[in-house]
Parts: sequence; structure tokens; C-alpha cells
Amino acid sequence: MFRGEFSHNLDAKWRLILPQKFRDGLGDRFIITRGLDDCLFVYGLADWERFELKVRDMPVTDVKLRQFVRFFFGGAFETEADAQGRTIIPAHLREHASLVRDVVSIGVPGRVEIWGKENWTKYNQSNRNSVDEDLARYITEIGF
Repeated sequence: MFRGEFSHNLDAKWRLILPQKFRDGLGDRFIITRGLDDCLFVYGLADWERFELKVRDMPVTDVKLRQFVRFFFGGAFETEADAQGRTIIPAHLREHASLVRDVVSIGVPGRVEIWGKENWTKYNQSNRNSVDEDLARYITEIGF
């Protein structure tokens, strides 16, 4: 459903244009939240609601789960794209992902990720040397 890499700029009002094919997959309303690796995760409402139901049934006594829930759900922002396909990125999410001006959105299975261009470049450079061997071993382990 989500695939590809797209470069954009945040405008003066901190709005980002999401590619049309990402908006089509996300639906009219969607959730942007803190992601791992210093990026943002974007989910359609149906997928988000499935996460919420899963978490509700998990034990509140689990310390790691509480940490995850606060990180992931506490930063969540429900939004929609305007007529031009722009959506606002709130300050707490811009800070988390170090979004300043240049932004990269990528499609991965089940979600869209939003990266500050500098973070995306650093991530790719730091993983370039280990990706081939480590990734080959990992995808073999998981049976891909």
C-alpha cells in the first residue's frame, strides 16, 4: 500500500504535503505520532484503532509497555490533509524528528514515515556499511 520516497519542504506554517498515493492509503483522517529512529510514523485511523485495542488488552503492570504507550500514544496527533494535500506537523512532533525545512516521506508496509532530510541522510549513511550482510542474515532468520 505505501511505498516510495518523496522529498518535500515544510512551509512557513509548518505544513507538509503528503504524496497523493499516501493520502489515498491513509484516508481522510490519520494519526501522526513519534516513531523510532528519530522519525514520525503516520497511520490511517483503522490501523491506529487496531493498535489501541491491542494495547488495551495488555497488562498495565508491564513497565516497558507503559513506556511504549506513553511514547507512542502520548505523542499522537489526529489530522487531515487540506484541499492542497497539506497537513500541519505540531511542534512536539517536529522536534522529535528534527524537522526544520527539508523533509522526506517514505512508504513502508502499514505506515508512512516522515524524516527530516538530515536524519534520513545520516540514517542511510550509518547503515550503508552493515546493511548488506546484517540485513541478509536477518531476512533469512525471519524466513523472507
